[in-house]
Amino acid sequence: MPSKTHPPSLTATRLQGVTGMLNWLLLFVPLTLTLEYLAPQQHLLIFISAAVAIIPLAGWLGRATEQLAERAGDGVGGLLNATFGNATELIIAIAALRAGLHDVVKASLAGSIIGNILLVLGAAMFCGGLRFKEQHFNSDGARAEATLLTLAAIALVLPAVYMMRAEEVPALLGKVQHLSNAISVVLLLAYGLFLYYSLVTHKALFAGSHEADSGEAMALWPLGKAIGVLALATGLIAWVSEILVGAIEPSAKAFGLSNMFIGVFVVAILGNAAEHATAITAALKNRMDLALSIAIGSSVQVALFVAPVLVLSSLFIGPAPMNLAFTAGLTLTVLLSVIITGQVAGDGRSDWLKGVQLLAVYLVFGLAFFFIPAMPAP
Repeated sequence: MPSKTHPPSLTATRLQGVTGMLNWLLLFVPLTLTLEYLAPQQHLLIFISAAVAIIPLAGWLGRATEQLAERAGDGVGGLLNATFGNATELIIAIAALRAGLHDVVKASLAGSIIGNILLVLGAAMFCGGLRFKEQHFNSDGARAEATLLTLAAIALVLPAVYMMRAEEVPALLGKVQHLSNAISVVLLLAYGLFLYYSLVTHKALFAGSHEADSGEAMALWPLGKAIGVLALATGLIAWVSEILVGAIEPSAKAFGLSNMFIGVFVVAILGNAAEHATAITAALKNRMDLALSIAIGSSVQVALFVAPVLVLSSLFIGPAPMNLAFTAGLTLTVLLSVIITGQVAGDGRSDWLKGVQLLAVYLVFGLAFFFIPAMPAP
């Protein structure tokens, strides 16, 4: 159906202003590379510069995937955005895995899961709720994804219990890695079946209602441009992420912060920058099915695909294999986040107050991890 021509709205104008500001941040990409090779001992400056550089790169990655999403519908589009948005997370995690920073990898995985369902979804609901009194989405699809998150939480609880019991029964310690490997295979199978469910047998649950604001229709790029921007942004993110990971530990000590806080919040927020931009934009266009598909779908992908892939990959890269035995604090945080997300997303409607509730929980978690003391230098 042809849409009417509208003058640029205030929201569109603001989004263009934000995009322009992000483009200026691209200057931090060459600055990061310069610092890394000319001043390698300036770890704090390198970390800050690399962190800022990833934000506009993730934004461009998000724009390219949104262009591809526009051609494929909300369900497939959300999957594409979550997949390429999580490319940042996966690239950072693999770099940390090779460096043997298992605590940072686990913290960033947990931070990505809770960041997507609390921060990204909360910000999308809040911003969309400020523009529309009430927004709607397919509750059946949202509940299906929330149930998968519950499966992921269960999969994290059991290795953590094994690890705690290993203090009393040392024989269990050697079983934790085997259990993690087996659970990783199960999670990958479950994720593959979910893709078949959402893309083939029950794709109508994730297709979206297409009630977007016609006054802000997207101007499509040529397909070649979208793919080219996607490839270039992913390559630069991989390069900058390697630099970022190398500066994590000395920077954490300089700030007096624990590796746990850096991983759960700083690294995870940077890794989710693409999801932030696209999910909020979708909510402002009244496309809550797409926003939920990006936010919750991204957490599902991290929990059921990225985490298992990293566990299995660690058998071949890095100084030692990584297991799924997250700390008790991380496991509890993920479990509580999944519970409140299931409650918020279960009725098929959202408003700004639901966004505030999710953001408040994320802030409480942030405060709890902020006060974890940094480990003293050896």
